[in-house]
Amino acid sequence: MSNYLAVDASSKHLTVVAKKGEETIIKFVPDCAMRHSVVLMDVIDAAMGEAGLTPAECGFFCAVTGPGSFTGIRIGISTVKGLAMGAGKPLLGLTVFDAVAYNVNSENFYVVIDAAHSHFYVKGYGKSSSAPAYMSLGEVCSLGCELYGFEDLPLENYKKLNISRCLPAAIEKSEGNLTDNISALYVRKSQAEEGRK
Repeated sequence: MSNYLAVDASSKHLTVVAKKGEETIIKFVPDCAMRHSVVLMDVIDAAMGEAGLTPAECGFFCAVTGPGSFTGIRIGISTVKGLAMGAGKPLLGLTVFDAVAYNVNSENFYVVIDAAHSHFYVKGYGKSSSAPAYMSLGEVCSLGCELYGFEDLPLENYKKLNISRCLPAAIEKSEGNLTDNISALYVRKSQAEEGRK
């Protein structure tokens, strides 16, 4: 497994993972929505410093590409792209869906992410495999199988996982998907785009 730096700014929380050799440092900042751009570089510096990792030593840089906070996603991706470009290293894009799903041991389940206003971003895996979708609470409740995510959600058959612990495991299973470019996963239009209609 290569050394790497990973950033997840797709939700109201912030996760930064710095891995060097056998050392994996995870920094988790809860409830920092609207402050990702203010705290991100300090958290990256702290994680890399604790791991004894420099950008040049990274085999790649990873960003969680969404879905989630439109602004947070852009901040995470642009920061990681800048670091990768400066160090001349490849990128790994990882969706929130896959970050959770790689940590689930089931043949039939959905990953559910809060999209606010009683709506959710949803993707099926295994027998329920499906493209990412934007669903109402009623639609999610009618899915009728196991649901997984990383937030506190008022759903039956739902299990909350620790996203900061999910991220390193998902990265390890995805390292073969390195690329020169990554882009955001937007399942729906932003409020600003919807307002232009």
